[in-house]
Amino acid sequence: MPKAYSLKPVKIMSSAHKNLSIFSTENLPDVSDKKFALVVAEWNEEVTNALAAGAHKTLLAYGAKEENVIRVNVPGSYELTFAAQKMAQKSEIDAIICIGCVIQGETKHNDYINNAVAQGLTTVSLKYDKPVIFGVLTPNTEQQALDRAGGIHGNKGDEAAITAVKMLAF
Repeated sequence: MPKAYSLKPVKIMSSAHKNLSIFSTENLPDVSDKKFALVVAEWNEEVTNALAAGAHKTLLAYGAKEENVIRVNVPGSYELTFAAQKMAQKSEIDAIICIGCVIQGETKHNDYINNAVAQGLTTVSLKYDKPVIFGVLTPNTEQQALDRAGGIHGNKGDEAAITAVKMLAF
């Protein structure tokens, strides 16, 4: 019988009030035989490497095998969608975790990039019926990014990895 999920009301908190590395680990599926693609943007690499390291560590901590986690790099966050699609096309890949960081600048480029990436990754997930996780930081400043890449607010990479694990339960 399929597992039932309940929709319980939860208190919504901004990441400024929540540690991204603290999450529920109830009812996690066995992912020892699952393969994960970690797609990482090189732009803002101090941040994205820290996020990727957090995601990798969390996957291993919750049962993924080292040889089942592959990393591919792309130039920037905009390119995450194409790489996610290429990974999703591979039958052996069970979930894709996309890691990026688009910092607000003097122009509105971040709005266009963030929107395109979010919509693109959603489209890839639905098209290939696989979890494609949005692990992209969208901070106003570099300090906010660092705070969410292993700093005072934890690591968004941890959260992205546990999201991938949980989504494999569906």
